[in-house]
Formats: sequence, structure tokens, C-alpha cells
Amino acid sequence: MAHQQKDFNTLIGKLSGLSDKQIEAHLGLYAGYVKKLNEIEEKLATADRALANYSFGEYSELKRREAVAFNGAYLHKYYFENLSPAPGERSKELEEAITASFGSFDDYLKDLKACAASTPGWVLTTKSRVDGKLHNYILFEHHIGLPVHQDVILALDCWEHAYMIDYGTKKPDYLEAFLKNVDWKVASGRFKTY
Repeated sequence: MAHQQKDFNTLIGKLSGLSDKQIEAHLGLYAGYVKKLNEIEEKLATADRALANYSFGEYSELKRREAVAFNGAYLHKYYFENLSPAPGERSKELEEAITASFGSFDDYLKDLKACAASTPGWVLTTKSRVDGKLHNYILFEHHIGLPVHQDVILALDCWEHAYMIDYGTKKPDYLEAFLKNVDWKVASGRFKTY
């Protein structure tokens, strides 16, 4: 199956605090992950499994990087999907789950920002299929740090490529811009699905 890049060009020029140059560069990176994922899967189809080896082997190396490209592609898709120039409101159900899990929406935001300060990678708000609560998890790479049985509600890209053009090393300023553009209607829809 060839993975397709979703068109998010409609976000260019429309997000508060995120410049065209920043969004265009970020979309280019997303395109690269989709391309690499397809390339890896194509090569895996013909790689010699008999030569698989922990030390080195074409199949082994492709399998080691497969999750990086997969999550890189799909976490970026989640990220751009949960941005909007006209953000929707949180559903009552999502609001209740946030309050039950974090105490209040303000406490949730404090935790989200603390997680963002703690990682050079991703922060994901998830709904756990284990305890039914919402959690914020940090990923140091696209594929390292997410416990199993989690459904993504919100994806926050904290890699420098997401904000360096606009904010340099001022990640807190980027987080404020991100939060102004979060489409809580999308997050609410994900929550309802799960």
C-alpha cells in the first residue's frame, strides 16, 4: 500500500503566529517522511530475510527505521490535522475527560507545556485503553516513548523544525502560537472515535 501525503497547503498564510515560510518548510519535512516510508516498504518487499542480523543486514536496518518513517509521516498528519485558522471548541465530553484526568483544563495545559519543555521530539495527548484516562506522553524520536494501548487525541511537534524559523530557540513562544491554532473540534472528534 502506498502511503499518501495529505494536502495541508490550505494552512499556509492562515495560522496565527506561524509564518508561511515555517509551515512550508514543515510540510516539506512531512512529505519527506511519507516518501521514505513508501521507499522503505518497497525495499522491504524484496529484502532478503535470510540475511537478517542484529549487527547489520539490509532487512534488519529497514525494519529498524520503518517505525521512524511511519510515525514521522502519521504524527505529522495528526499535527497538521489538529491545526486550523478557525479553531473549533472542545466538546463537553473531551472537557470532562480533561478535567477527570488532569484536574482542570489549565492543569492540562501546564502539563502539556511541561512535557514540551522536556522533549526535543513530540508530545501526544492520548486516551489510554488501559485506564480510560487522558495522558500526555513525550517521544524523543518518532518511535520512542509511546506506551502501547494509546489513541492519539492531540499531536504537538516539539522538534526544532516546527518553530526555529519563526521563534529561534524560544519554544515557549511557539507553544503559545500552537495553542492559538489548535482545532479542539478535531481533538474532540478523535476522542469521540475512541
